[in-house]
Parts: sequence; structure tokens; C-alpha cells
Amino acid sequence: MIKKSITAIRESIFILFAGLWLVIRIILEYFGFISDGNDRTTGIKDLREEYKKANYR
Repeated sequence: MIKKSITAIRESIFILFAGLWLVIRIILEYFGFISDGNDRTTGIKDLREEYKKANYR
């Protein structure tokens, strides 16, 4: 019983950190600090370029 609880808590923590890592990666990719080489599929690079071209004020 206790072993199942510990395993469930550990798995929950792993999922939490995986989710946080995903959010951090998306933010870093959006601002151009990192690139996974798949900018064409994510569209993040296109969004940055369109924003620069539009020259919002």
C-alpha cells in the first residue's frame, strides 16, 4: 500500500517536471534563445518574422 503511494507521488512529480520543461522550452523557442531545428513545423520562427514585419506600435 505504501509502496504504491510512493510510486504514484514519484510519477506525479515526474509529470509535473516534464510539463514545466515543456513550457520553458516553448518560451525559449518563442524568444529565439533555442531552436530544435523544426521551426517550420512549429511555426514559431514564422510568428517572430511576421511580428517584426508588421512593426506594431
